[in-house]
Amino acid sequence: MATDIKDTARAVEAAAVMGLLPGRPRLLALGEPTHGEDALLDLRNELFRQLVEQEGYRTIALESDCVAGLAVDAYVTSGTGTLDEVVERGISHGWGASAANRELVRWMRAHNVRADADGRPVSERLRFAGFDGPLEITHAASPRQALTALHGYLAARVDADLLPCTAETLDRLLGTDDRWTDPAVMTDPTRSVGRSAEAKELRLLADDLVALLDEQAPHLNGTTSRDDRDRARLYGRTATGLLRYHHWMADTSPARMARLVGVRDQMMAHNLLALAERGPVLVHAQLQRTKSSMRMGGAPVEWWSAGALVNARLGEQYAFVATALGTIRHRGVDAPPPDTVEGLLYALPEDRCVVDAPRLAALLGDTPPAPRVSPWFGYSPLDPAHLADSDGVVFVKDVPRTRHR
Repeated sequence: MATDIKDTARAVEAAAVMGLLPGRPRLLALGEPTHGEDALLDLRNELFRQLVEQEGYRTIALESDCVAGLAVDAYVTSGTGTLDEVVERGISHGWGASAANRELVRWMRAHNVRADADGRPVSERLRFAGFDGPLEITHAASPRQALTALHGYLAARVDADLLPCTAETLDRLLGTDDRWTDPAVMTDPTRSVGRSAEAKELRLLADDLVALLDEQAPHLNGTTSRDDRDRARLYGRTATGLLRYHHWMADTSPARMARLVGVRDQMMAHNLLALAERGPVLVHAQLQRTKSSMRMGGAPVEWWSAGALVNARLGEQYAFVATALGTIRHRGVDAPPPDTVEGLLYALPEDRCVVDAPRLAALLGDTPPAPRVSPWFGYSPLDPAHLADSDGVVFVKDVPRTRHR
C-alpha cells in the first residue's frame, strides 16, 4: 500500500495539478485548511505564478472583503496608492499583515508593469479580488458603501426619473453606520436593525437598483467600461447580500446561524461566478464540493458551502484541490497518527507533494482511514469519507512558524 501511494505523489507544480484535471477549469480552488501560515501562502504564490506563466490564469481570489479588495486591484492594475496602504486596508480579517500576501501583491504589480513595457493588452493584466462579503465573525458591515456606490453609478448614467429613490432617501433610511455594525447583535438578535421598517424599505430599493442596472445594460454597455460595470454589479450583489444577512441577524429562530452562514457562502459563490466570467481564476480557500457542517453554540449547523454552490453551476469547469498538513508544531499539531490519510502521506519521503485524490481513495478501498482530530481548532484535517470528492490533495509535511513583516 505504501508503495502504491508513493506512485501517486508528484512534485507540487502547476503542471502536476493541471494533470489531475480533464481541462483548464474556470475556477481552480486550492484548499486553505488553516489561516495565517506564510509557508502555505508562499506555496500558493508559487503555484499562481506558474499558472500565470504556463496556463493563462490572470486572476487570484482570496477569502477577503470583496469591496475592500478593489483597492488592491487598483494598485495591481494601475499603481493607485502604495503597497503598504492597499494591503493594510484592502485585505480584510487582518491578513494584510502577512508577508506572503504582501509579496503576492508586490509581484502582481511588478508583473503588470513589465506587461505595460512589453506592450501587452490590458486584458492580460493580472487582477486581484476578494470574494468574501464585508463580514467578520462578530459583525457585518453597513450596506451604505455598496448601496450608495451603486446608486451613484446609476444616477450619473440614467434618467433621474428611472431611479427608485434619491441619495438623500438612502442616507435617511441607512441612518448611522454603528446601528448596523454593533457587535452585540451577534449574540442578541433583538438589537439588530435588520428587520426594521427602514431595512425592509432598503431591501426593496436595493432590489430595484439592481433590476435597473440589468434593464439598462444595452445603454451601459455602450457608454461605460467593463470594469465600471463589473464594479456596479459587485456593489449590487454586496448591498442585497448584506441586507439579507442583516435580516437574518435579527432572527430569533433555531435556523438563525444556518441561514447566516448560508447567506455568506451564497454571497461568496455569486462573487466567484462573476469572476469566472472574466477568465480562469485561482481561488485560495477551503471550498470543498460537499455540504459543510460545524457546531455553533453547542448545536450542529449544516449548510451548502460556496464550493458546493459553484460546483452546482460550473460542473467540470470547477476544480477543488484540497490541502493537508502533517505538523504545525507551534500550534500544537504534531505528527498525524499513521492510520489517517495525513499519516499515510506523512510517511512519504517528500516534504510536499500533490496526489490524485480519487485514485488515492480507490487505493484505500471501501474502508477509509480513521479521521484525524486536530488538537488545535484552527486546522481542518482531511475528511477521509469525502477524499474522492476532491480532484487532488496538496500535502505539506511540516509547517514552520510564520514570519512577520
